[in-house]
Amino acid sequence: MCSDRAVIMDVSPLIVYFEDFWSLDDAAAAALCERITYKRVKRRGFLLRPGEICQHFNFVLSGCFKMYKVDQKGNSHNLQFAPENNWIMDHGSFYEGKSSELYIEALEPSEVLQIKNNDLFELYDGFPVFDRNFRIVTENAFIEQQKRVLHTISSTAEERYLYFLKRYPDLSNRISNVQIASYIGVTPEFLSVIRKKLATT
Repeated sequence: MCSDRAVIMDVSPLIVYFEDFWSLDDAAAAALCERITYKRVKRRGFLLRPGEICQHFNFVLSGCFKMYKVDQKGNSHNLQFAPENNWIMDHGSFYEGKSSELYIEALEPSEVLQIKNNDLFELYDGFPVFDRNFRIVTENAFIEQQKRVLHTISSTAEERYLYFLKRYPDLSNRISNVQIASYIGVTPEFLSVIRKKLATT
């Protein structure tokens, strides 16, 4: 617990998350607690908008976020979903310090733990375990992005939907067809056709 914060936080979900990589000792966990902040976000609230610089790594405690881009015609293209125990941020904006072109929006009332860039770099310097762990987080994000690009250019709409179900097994009943359709690059009507077809096979 971070009892000296204005908002008392339980960072144990994040510490447990790191158990899958390199565990944190007491000193590292305390350093993390000192540098982490808690944020509650209403449904349709934003962590990031175009023109802003992404300044935080965001770990989702509860709820779900989407990261998306709006094209010149006003169409939204969902790039990522982040339910509980997932990270969401614009890596390019975060590391390059440049304005983002993306939105990060809450699809549900949500809670996140945030680590600001300067605080993260201090953790890297003081505790090698964080450099290792966040390198894995970044590498996993890159691998997932690569898989998504490959599916987009080489898979059928049905295959992309099946990949969505595999990637986000708990979201099909939590988010709307409109959001899923935007992620796989089809209309909601065509997604309904895909779902009906799969239900009968």
